[in-house]
Amino acid sequence: MAKNTVAILGRPNVGKSTLFNRIVKKREAIVDSTPGVTRDRLYMTTEWAGVSFELIDTGGYVPLSTDVFEQAIREQAAYAINEADAILFVTDVMSGVTALDEEIAAILQKSGRNVILVVNKVDNDGRLADLVDFYRLGIGEPHPVSAINGLRIGDLLDRIIEILPGNSETSGEKSEINLAVLGRPNVGKSSYVNALLGEQRHIVTEIPGTTRDAIDTVIHYKKQAVTLIDTAGLRKKARVKEDIEYYSTVRTHLAIRRCDVAIVLIDGTEGMADQDKKILAGAADEGKGIVLGVNKWDLVEKDTMTARKFEITIQNEIPSLSFVPVMFI
Repeated sequence: MAKNTVAILGRPNVGKSTLFNRIVKKREAIVDSTPGVTRDRLYMTTEWAGVSFELIDTGGYVPLSTDVFEQAIREQAAYAINEADAILFVTDVMSGVTALDEEIAAILQKSGRNVILVVNKVDNDGRLADLVDFYRLGIGEPHPVSAINGLRIGDLLDRIIEILPGNSETSGEKSEINLAVLGRPNVGKSSYVNALLGEQRHIVTEIPGTTRDAIDTVIHYKKQAVTLIDTAGLRKKARVKEDIEYYSTVRTHLAIRRCDVAIVLIDGTEGMADQDKKILAGAADEGKGIVLGVNKWDLVEKDTMTARKFEITIQNEIPSLSFVPVMFI
């Protein structure tokens, strides 16, 4: 039986990723004061009182925005709602109930899902009196927590376990192959993963660096479970100026370490770049199986020998990795 799924939703910057990290007891979701840092859904399995469940972190939900990232975040949150057995609707006691909170509450009321109203940043008993205002959201009793300090997290987890259907204790299916999708920003990694999944599971835009967290998704191919790890695009270290990009780079390197096979995508319209060579070398240094995927091949002008010439060029540029199979996609 599959594990139950719990999604964390809320407007930007209310502390969703901090709560996610607190519950899974790891620094998995990127936490930054910049609104909109979490863009894709981030999945982790966690356990409480002998019951395991999948926790989903999502980007800040902005229902009516026309911003390209906020629209994409809204789509991801909609997927999370469809997948979830229970939803943690996170609000902020410091700012009180906002118009955005009311819009999100209206959407959640129509979802038919079990919803727990979480009021974050309640770091002292003096703020408990402010909970009264949150009843008007119509979601039920507000649960005060301080994600950053860990206050009342155990009580919240008890409540989550109570409302999950079945309380399955099975560990779920484990795949035997972990497949990391690597490459520079904007070479088409998320588009490739979406093509395999047959859905817009990961945010795809034309803006480089859209994917910031490493995302795990299990697919089945010829009766074999395969875990796909979509990763943030690796940049040269000199260009990693934001803390956000630094954490993304760290997580991508961690993804290399825990994968069995690395699919390294390059842009066929640009050819092999120095950073592509470094990514390939990094995977090789970790002893991983490697497949080189030349993406956007449909955009390359070609004749009958173009692919072979491309392969020879790659082998000449990285002779130590000439054994790596090249696939044109």
